[in-house]
Amino acid sequence: MFHNNWIETLHIDYPIIQAPMAGGITTPELVAAVSNAGGLGMIGAGYLNAEQTRKIIREVKSLTSNPFGINLFVPEKNAVDEVEILKMNTHLQKYREELNLPMEMPTISNNSVFEEQVRIIIEEGVPICTFTFGLPTEPIVKQLKEANIFLMGTATTVKEAQYGEKAGMDVIVAQGSEAGGHRGTFLEDTESSMIGLISLIPQVVDQVNIPVIAGGGIMDERGIMAARCLGAQGVQMGTAFLTCVESGAHELHKEAILKASEEEIVVTAAFSGKNARGINNRFIKEMSVYEGDIPSYPVQNSLTKDIRKAAGEQNNPNFMSLWSGQSPRLSKNKTVSELIQGLVDGYNRIKGTI
Repeated sequence: MFHNNWIETLHIDYPIIQAPMAGGITTPELVAAVSNAGGLGMIGAGYLNAEQTRKIIREVKSLTSNPFGINLFVPEKNAVDEVEILKMNTHLQKYREELNLPMEMPTISNNSVFEEQVRIIIEEGVPICTFTFGLPTEPIVKQLKEANIFLMGTATTVKEAQYGEKAGMDVIVAQGSEAGGHRGTFLEDTESSMIGLISLIPQVVDQVNIPVIAGGGIMDERGIMAARCLGAQGVQMGTAFLTCVESGAHELHKEAILKASEEEIVVTAAFSGKNARGINNRFIKEMSVYEGDIPSYPVQNSLTKDIRKAAGEQNNPNFMSLWSGQSPRLSKNKTVSELIQGLVDGYNRIKGTI
């Protein structure tokens, strides 16, 4: 596969990054397997507290001696409207009743452990740190740089990519609208940031002077080759790894992706208050009528946490957040090593025919 400076800097074999999917998907086994296979495994630490962050870092270290990274959610300042919260909680009570949950107001969590996580990453010597939902402050970037940590920022527009470069990121992950899970948008509104990957890559590449990694809907060697032709120096793949054996995704989540078709994939803020792409289900459909009343992230995420957790425990996909990119028909249930070797062989095969 193609080689370049950032790959050599990180000491990885292939320009394939496993997307840092938060919420338990990126198990130590998944992260380590990707790194052991020559790619870059990534811990999704967005929902972890400080203690959990340190624990998973050490678990990954015990499973691989190769480089791996970690992703943090940059804290967002959103106003908390008590009336809005009470109104939404009333809408959600019927789902709690159906799932036999306590009919009470869940704890609203708006506390950030971001700075603690940064400290732990430095202490544990994690070599790569990526950011979603924004960019870290100048003092934090300085701390991480002084610790020789390689930094990556997520961008859904050219402007966000330029902000990332100016903030000191070493690489930009250009997230196309096809990507599964939460949108990394932090400067624009949803509509103006829903740019397809084929359009986004070359425009970002032409406007920044640092390497660009492509993410969004890439599932196989054809997607990798296309990204390369458009100027990307690597790819970030989420859904492709989510259905792997080592993934911590719920089995119903994996099964839903493996059986889904492209028209079932939608963008919704129903689960978290932030737009995310996943498989349409009853919760998304029914919550669409309350679109204007959904509290912003992370409030809505806290309000639905018990519902999502209970749905998983009760094997009820109607109320689970089944995140997926737009190419579910290309998903496979393989081991990480099988997936990566297949990508490498396939890419080299295509390259040999050009």
